Amino acid sequence: MSRIAYFGMPLGALLLERDGHELVYVAISRDEALGLRRAKKTFGARLFVRPEVSSPATIKRIASLAPELIVSWFWTKRLPKELLAIAPAIGVHPSLLPRHRGPDPYFWAIDSGDEATGVTAHMLEPEYDTGAILRQVPLRIDPTWNSWTLAKKLDRPSLTLLREVVKKLPAPQPQDESKATEAPAPAEDLLEIRWSQSAEAIARRVRAAAPWPGAFTEIGGETVVLLEVKPTRDFPRALEPGEAFLREDGIVVVRAKDHALELHFGRNERDDALLDAAGIARLLSA
Repeated sequence: MSRIAYFGMPLGALLLERDGHELVYVAISRDEALGLRRAKKTFGARLFVRPEVSSPATIKRIASLAPELIVSWFWTKRLPKELLAIAPAIGVHPSLLPRHRGPDPYFWAIDSGDEATGVTAHMLEPEYDTGAILRQVPLRIDPTWNSWTLAKKLDRPSLTLLREVVKKLPAPQPQDESKATEAPAPAEDLLEIRWSQSAEAIARRVRAAAPWPGAFTEIGGETVVLLEVKPTRDFPRALEPGEAFLREDGIVVVRAKDHALELHFGRNERDDALLDAAGIARLLSA
């Protein structure tokens, strides 16, 4: 069992403590994190919520505790090199590194049309997601999942992998830089739907951005964040890309480059009101 300085969400710390490790320092990344109350009772004076990890005082304190391992699980800030120099440091990233390095691998895995993604345990380096790989667990992406669903599906494999590699550290293998891709937070212009793209590409973009921040378009003079769409070939062929039509079944369809998309669910950006298919139809008819 290891002496651990931990950074991240409470559940990871609680499970590592249950596994028999000694957590000498526990830094929690969010004020309202799930499990924080229980973590406070478990760790007491060893727990700190959102500490300034770059401060010399914090680094000195952690070094004095002589951890054998530094562990990060959903810590939202960069750990400084001075901290990483104290002990071997490991983390788990929700993609199959080196693919989709960055803060939003869920969006990019779906938007890119990847058939599979997964979780990667890796050594921590000063640069995000570049450390040598310890172990990976793949997961096939269901074509109905959105970004939130994918994130939830990766939670359990991520925790399981974390506990496995902390228990027995595998031999690290360097990442193949030739296969590296970036996964930044999607920019605003990327989220605005381009109806000149294929219906399938637009459907992926909607799923990748849902439920937040959401891919958006204009319907009846209102900006609508689309949350659920479906490619279709049931539309008038005279429509131009971007042109909307209310079908007899009450579903709004919008022509894309090749086929069209049925608009089933969305959110009106003006007042954040949720819109079902009938609500979208009313906007178009207004």
